[in-house]
Amino acid sequence: MSSNEPKVKDNELFNKVRKAIYHRGLWLGFIVKVAQEKGYDWEDMCRKAVRQCGCFQGNEGKEKMKNTESLLCFANCFFPEETQNMFDMEVKRFDEEEICFEFGYCPLVQAWTDLGFEGETLSALCDIAMEGDRGIAGQFDRFEFKLGKTIAQGHPVCEVKFLKK
Repeated sequence: MSSNEPKVKDNELFNKVRKAIYHRGLWLGFIVKVAQEKGYDWEDMCRKAVRQCGCFQGNEGKEKMKNTESLLCFANCFFPEETQNMFDMEVKRFDEEEICFEFGYCPLVQAWTDLGFEGETLSALCDIAMEGDRGIAGQFDRFEFKLGKTIAQGHPVCEVKFLKK
């Protein structure tokens, strides 16, 4: 497992937002633990719910965008500088054909590892969280989402791409 430590630790706003994201990770983690105890198909249930949330967010953001055909407008709406800072995101590519970020820190993964999740279950939780991004991108006819390696898989970064179809 990578260290999953934020670069900037002394920014009060960053820490407050990261704590809120961490708390969201705890929610999902505890839901999964209860679902596992009950023998429920937690992965399918969580995947569908998070996807619906992403679709909701995608539609909300779409209403705020001046140009829903522009990948740059999309990225500026959904990944403003503040969001980039929360996840220690490094921009690898930022143009009308591809937006590529590397996330250097993930409070969600931190929450899940603190709850004892590891291996395939940790990777599944991460991929479930990405259903939100898939749902967001799915609200746009011309964009698609691609997930590369992830912190949950033990890599030092998560590779997240939005591409123009």
